[in-house]
Amino acid sequence: MVSRISAGATAFSPRGFSPATSGISTPISSTTSLSSLASAVSSVSIASPVNPATDILTSLSAVTSIGNARTLAGDLASVAYEAGPTSLRTYGILDKIKSLSKSKSSALVREASLLAFTTLIKQFGGQSTAEAYFVPYFTLPYDLLADKEVTVRKAAQTAADLELTIYPVEAHTSALIPLLNEYLNSTAKWQSKIGVMKLFEKFASITPSDALLQQFVNIIPVLTNCMHDMKAELSKAASKTTTVMAKLIDNQDIVSRLPLIIDTMAEPTAVPKTVLTLSHVTFVAEVTEPVLAMLVPILQRALSQGSSSQDLLRQTVIVVENLTRLVHNPREIRAFLPSLLPSVKKVVDTAALPEVRSLASKALSVLENAQKEEGTSRVTPTELVDKLTIGDMDPIAVKYIAGLVSVDVNTQEWERIKDVVVPYYQDSKLAEDAASHLAGIYENLFNPRVVDDSGEEGIEIVNAKFSLAYGGKMLLNKTYLRLYKGHRYGLCGRNGAGKSTLMRAIANGKLEGFPDKSELRTCFVEHKLQGAEGDMDLVSFIAKDPELQHVARGEVAQALEDVGFDETRRAQNVGALSGGWKMKLELARAMLMKADILLLDEPTNHLDVSNVKWLEDYLTSHTDITSLIVSHDSGFLDTVCTDIIHYEDKKLVYYKGNLSEFVKIRPEGRAYYTLTASNLKMRFPPPGILTGVKSNTRAIVRMQNVIYAYPGANKPSLSNVSCALSLSSRVAILGANGAGKSTLIKLLTGELIPQEGRVEKHPNLRIGYIAQHALAHVEMHLEKTPNQYIQWRYANGDDREVLMKQTRILTDEDKVQMSKAIDIGDGKGARNIECIVGRQKLKKSFQYEVKWVAHLPKYNSMISREKLLEWGFQKMIQEFDDHEASREGLGYRQLSPPVIRQHFEDVGLDGEIADHVQMGGLSGGQLVKVVIAGAMWNNPHLLVLDEPTNYLDRESLGGLAVAIRDWSGGVIMISHNEEFVGALCPEQWNVADGRVIQKNSAVVASDRFEDSKSGTPSATPSESGDSRAASRAASPTASVSAVTDDSSPANIKVKTKKKKLTRNQLKEREQRRRLRHLAWLSSPKGTPHPPDTDDEEE
Repeated sequence: MVSRISAGATAFSPRGFSPATSGISTPISSTTSLSSLASAVSSVSIASPVNPATDILTSLSAVTSIGNARTLAGDLASVAYEAGPTSLRTYGILDKIKSLSKSKSSALVREASLLAFTTLIKQFGGQSTAEAYFVPYFTLPYDLLADKEVTVRKAAQTAADLELTIYPVEAHTSALIPLLNEYLNSTAKWQSKIGVMKLFEKFASITPSDALLQQFVNIIPVLTNCMHDMKAELSKAASKTTTVMAKLIDNQDIVSRLPLIIDTMAEPTAVPKTVLTLSHVTFVAEVTEPVLAMLVPILQRALSQGSSSQDLLRQTVIVVENLTRLVHNPREIRAFLPSLLPSVKKVVDTAALPEVRSLASKALSVLENAQKEEGTSRVTPTELVDKLTIGDMDPIAVKYIAGLVSVDVNTQEWERIKDVVVPYYQDSKLAEDAASHLAGIYENLFNPRVVDDSGEEGIEIVNAKFSLAYGGKMLLNKTYLRLYKGHRYGLCGRNGAGKSTLMRAIANGKLEGFPDKSELRTCFVEHKLQGAEGDMDLVSFIAKDPELQHVARGEVAQALEDVGFDETRRAQNVGALSGGWKMKLELARAMLMKADILLLDEPTNHLDVSNVKWLEDYLTSHTDITSLIVSHDSGFLDTVCTDIIHYEDKKLVYYKGNLSEFVKIRPEGRAYYTLTASNLKMRFPPPGILTGVKSNTRAIVRMQNVIYAYPGANKPSLSNVSCALSLSSRVAILGANGAGKSTLIKLLTGELIPQEGRVEKHPNLRIGYIAQHALAHVEMHLEKTPNQYIQWRYANGDDREVLMKQTRILTDEDKVQMSKAIDIGDGKGARNIECIVGRQKLKKSFQYEVKWVAHLPKYNSMISREKLLEWGFQKMIQEFDDHEASREGLGYRQLSPPVIRQHFEDVGLDGEIADHVQMGGLSGGQLVKVVIAGAMWNNPHLLVLDEPTNYLDRESLGGLAVAIRDWSGGVIMISHNEEFVGALCPEQWNVADGRVIQKNSAVVASDRFEDSKSGTPSATPSESGDSRAASRAASPTASVSAVTDDSSPANIKVKTKKKKLTRNQLKEREQRRRLRHLAWLSSPKGTPHPPDTDDEEE
């Protein structure tokens, strides 16, 4: 056996590796590197006075045939092998071969040099210290890949393929890649560099990914430079190589975006688009050095280039901050701090917008904290040299072996250390013991002990450490999710904390460390709209689920029956179901999946009391199912939960017991029982003056004998319904799922048109409406920020969403009526109405200024409201009335970004989110706040809420309750949340069997507010007695007698400002008074004298 070390070296000393004297210390911060072996070679003096290889090398330089060259190469290999590996250095063999490879006079000499090089490699083989001496000459064949002679290029490719085979995989990253990086940055020819890139692609398939990924910090910048090379072939090859190597990255958050990232590395003009894309990524995996190596250059360019907009800088510093927070080990980001810190600090000092400077300051603080953090660092070859040097061992061999060992230590391949070290030493037993001892020491340093938390009883089914972020916002950082079989966990936290995002990440299989679906079945139950599936029957809707293909349709029908769907309801389409029945449909699907873990996102939304009780019984009786529940129903959580998981400082903190037990430990959790929000304040704008309404008890909207049935329904949803509302109304509409509550609301607001009866409202009444499916208001504008959404909605002085109501859309009959010519008897013949352009008071009604088709504005006419209604122009009148009402409300508003931002802050949405985060990236609770802000922007007089408590957390729910309590406008709401309704609404309308039955409550439970001064219930500030008086028409018997033409909200008398009369008008008044006086004189004795008045009717 040929010695693996130089002749004078001795074997390992056992004392040198004793535990007490090993001298191995905790790894220090450093970047993995290899000292230049070429420098080491040149620094060692040649001791041998006789060089038997000189004559052979001289003959090789004057070779005349390839056969002669092959003979000389064999002789040279024999001489070197007999002298040992160090002869490659001491005899100057490799130096001379390199010199011959650059011969310009003879291609045969260049080919002969390659032949000698490959013969030496074959002679020494692998696992020999000869590897260390070959390393500095590794690129010798690649230089000749650009040779003009085909035979030389073929020999060079053969040598390149052969030399790679002698190195262990550790050498690829410890010795070869640093050398190749320098080569790619050199002035080598482009053909040679392409050869190196092909080698990198081979590394991607044969080198352990953990070791190769640690080199990305050095490889990616080199490849990026090659992408910018003027030579198209080299640039294309660099992009291809980067794509191949990037596939090693297993971070699922950026895998799908790697093509965009690589394209941006090659084409820097795409930086803004890429940064915007990154700002919308839901990061859930740990960010490591390879990920940063791909992203930091892009972020660095965005921060440093002078053309970056303020919006781009804002997005960039947010992404930088959150990427930094997702780095678990400080060593992963240390290499990037020298470039990131100055760039972010520059933004802090020079950004034009204060908000950008503020965000940059936060990012800078996070970076500085990361710089200060201490973490386990990588081991460098330098610190291992002393542990591997015994006696007078050749320094070149020691450095090479130290590099190999450092790779295995840093990738924690402890078993590989022995296999790497032993072959290079004579005494294999001693080397094996030393390698095992070395591996044990570093294993203890790198792997901290796992803390055994045995305080919990039961079967642990999930124990995952993870971080969770959404685009520009960190949600959870380095926390644990630990679940036990059969436990029911209530997930509690403020709105936007990431509760639904966490469950969606689990459902999509994107949560780091969570068991695979093949091991643990999960089912995500959430309330969602079924768009394209709305026309499907219920059985088909469930049966089409990919995970329920094995379930028979009969079994599906039975499951639906078990949750309350009788045969009649099963025959309905999905789109015809109310919100509550849609949620039960989702629960039936979950039951059929027989999931191990149920992920319930607001399961009680839209469920009435009986169905909530059914769900509680289902969860508590199935003790083999683990549940993770997000709900704002405190009573529901108190009943079903065995544990509470609370969001605290971006960590998940666990508490045994239900919500009541949680509050005992954390008193601030009382916010889940009371409706006052101590940290969140909502404030609604005042409703403004409603022209002609002097009393808060005067009816402002009224429904008379209304009948409405949905298309295809067997019976009407509402039949002979009459009701009224005033400014002081606080009305709750109650009833079972599907009873017609939302239908009643839609008829009142004009969303639906009754088949019989009529709905009247004050012409200037402004209504703020939040639908049951609140997100439907904004689902068409997810690419806009909340601020941009308000600007779009009210840009023209009207509420654009009002114009989308069915009562505003012209039917075919309306269009036919619009096309009819009308003669108003002014002698100008029949004409067509083009539009209404103005309105003024006329007696107890209005008259409208009408513009005629094909006539100039000076020929406009004034026509009374009654005439226009008689001619069928109701929708045109309503559209103009809405315009006037909206214009009056918006007269108090300035549609500018700062004012809109303040409005959003008043309803509890952070101004930074309102200005810069697209609505597609907001949580459900945040989107509901956007909807509330949109409804309240034009200062409405009446607020209509259909399930307002859905999607809001306890804090936001409390803020909404206080805002409604303190608001001076009218409120009508649908809600199954008895706590919310009982605290706000002294009047209740029960909808059942198509009829509305009134139920008055003398007082409201104001003790449910945390800021209540007494513990007894009391009336609301809106005077519940007045509200009941105004709404007494809700009773069918009372409504008929209460409704008269004069009391119609549309006929409210408006007192207008007196105008100064002209001389002719004064003469006409005197004439009227004289005639009245004469008539009185001729009347019977005792008739009272008529008063003098300016009213035309008098």
